[in-house]
Formats: sequence, C-alpha cells, structure tokens
Amino acid sequence: MTIDLRSDTFTQPTPGMLKAMMNAPTGDDVFGEDPTVNELERCMATLFGMEAALYCPTGTMSNQVAIKVHTQPGDEVICEQNAHIYIYEGGGIALNSGAQVRALPGKNGLISADAVEAAINPDDVHKARTSLVALENTSNRGGGSCYEWDTIEAISKVCRLHGLSFHLDGARLFNALVKTGQTPELYGKVFKSISVCLNKGLGCPIGSVLLGDAAFIKKARRIRKVFGGGMRQAGYMAAAGLYALEHHIERLAEDHVHARRLAEAWKSKSFVKEFEMPETNILIFSLEDNLSPSKIVEILYEKGIRCMAISPTQIRMVTHLDVSAEMVDYCCGVIEGLSV
Repeated sequence: MTIDLRSDTFTQPTPGMLKAMMNAPTGDDVFGEDPTVNELERCMATLFGMEAALYCPTGTMSNQVAIKVHTQPGDEVICEQNAHIYIYEGGGIALNSGAQVRALPGKNGLISADAVEAAINPDDVHKARTSLVALENTSNRGGGSCYEWDTIEAISKVCRLHGLSFHLDGARLFNALVKTGQTPELYGKVFKSISVCLNKGLGCPIGSVLLGDAAFIKKARRIRKVFGGGMRQAGYMAAAGLYALEHHIERLAEDHVHARRLAEAWKSKSFVKEFEMPETNILIFSLEDNLSPSKIVEILYEKGIRCMAISPTQIRMVTHLDVSAEMVDYCCGVIEGLSV
C-alpha cells in the first residue's frame, strides 16, 4: 500500500467522475461550442455571483492570465512573500506580464490591510505603478491557513480607495469555504477576479476556472489563447469539474479532520518543534535543528508513506480525496512508532 501525502494533486478520478467524463457532450471550446465547458463556466459564475468564467488547464495559467489582464509592463503586484504566484509559477509575473512584485511578510501566508496600504507606491515617476493586490486562500506555504472575512473586506476597501485591482488565488478556496462557513457570493462581491482550482481538493485530473466580469473574461479569453490554453474538446475534463462541484465539496471536511489527526501524532514526537494545528488539509511542521527532514521522508517512504521536505527544516503532508480514515490510522501508527 502506498499513501501519497505529497499533495492533493495526486488524486485519481473516482468511478462516478470517470463515468461523467466518458458521457460528456463536447464541441470545440475555442469556438465557444463545447456545451460541457460552457455549463461548467456558467455554474461557477452563478455560484460566485459573478458575470462570467473561463476554463483553463491549470491554476498557474488562470492566475497568470488574470495578472496579465490586470497589469501593464512596469507595474507592481502586491502579494505575500510565500504566495504561489510569486514563488511557484516560474517567474511568470515577470515573464508574462513584465511586472514586478512587492512581496510582504505575513503570518502563515496571510497579510493585513495595513501592510497592503503601506506598500502602495506613491504617484511618482521613480516608482513602479502599484496596480494589483493578490491574496491566496487557503495559503499553501501557510499550511492551509484561511483568511478571516473581516481581513479580506478591509483589504478590498484599501484596493477600492486606491483604484487597485484585487485578485484571489483560490486554488484551495473550497477548503476555506468549508472551514469558515463563508459563502462564494461574498467573494464574488469583493474580488475583481478569482481563480479556483478543480484539480486539488475537488479531485479532478486537470482544470481551473477564472471568474470575473464579462469585460474581464473577454480579455482573459484572448490571453488564454496567447498562452496556449485554448483547448478543443475540453468538455471531457470540464465534466469532471461539474461532477466534483456536486459530489466533492462537503467531503473536504473529512480531509481537514485527517490533517488534524496527523498533526496530533506529530505533536507527540520530541524531535518535532511546536506548530499550529492545521485549519484545512495542509500540515507543515519543523524538526529540531539536528534532524534532517529528508531522513524522516526516507523512513516514511520505506513504510509506504510519501510526503515532502519543503525546506531544510520543514516537512509537508496534504490530505485529500484518496486518503481514507484507515490510511490515516496507519500513518499515525507509523509516526507514533518513529524513533530517530
């Protein structure tokens, strides 16, 4: 038995999802004629109370398309210093949009309205034009942490006051919604654009949906084409997204419970430093200075458990659709028996 906790991107389609994919009606999406893609985009836009949506192959593409629409070359984007758009998208902000980043230190990957306002450049020819603020919810490197709604609303007010666009990298947004009880409609009211992944907690093979008003999505569709993201009979994959929206959202709470169970097992080990309990499905913890994460990862690998060393001191585990309660029981038993 192999239990893969490296990421929630390792899930396999369920039998029901595969059946939905096989039976999906399709057309040419570049011509706007794939009925299943059109239905997915309509459903997501309706869910978030936004005018339009665009189906993209990946979350990275949907984020980069949004940034390209929101900025001009020479602009500056404000985000947290460990944001996915900054450290995990291949320098795409610079390469694709010709923009630079003002990376702010945050707490568990989250930033405040005061920090955002202080980072906005004045109208000065010596300074880059601040044009976009981007948040990430949940925060990947923040250990799946979630924004409080009051914080999002306060940052939104700062953006409106200064005429800035406001984008959300919602790769794991449904995890945050399930955890906090917040609603999609709230997000649709404050963000200019939202990127939502289907290929993480929702368990789809590929796919991300970019949301915005009609004018924004019209521009985004052109940029998606330029980036090579215009797919043809994409309905087979979009059908997986429709299935996941119906069947895989509420069950995310199970993943959160599993992550906390793993965290409790690690907290009992003397070689693990104090860490905060995970809010959602991502667990990140640090080891004492004399112990290598790679060593622990190797020991676990030999016992059929896969996880990741994400820094010289940190290990990450991510629970997901393909990790059962029985698997978590096994993992906890192995962790509790570790002696290093």
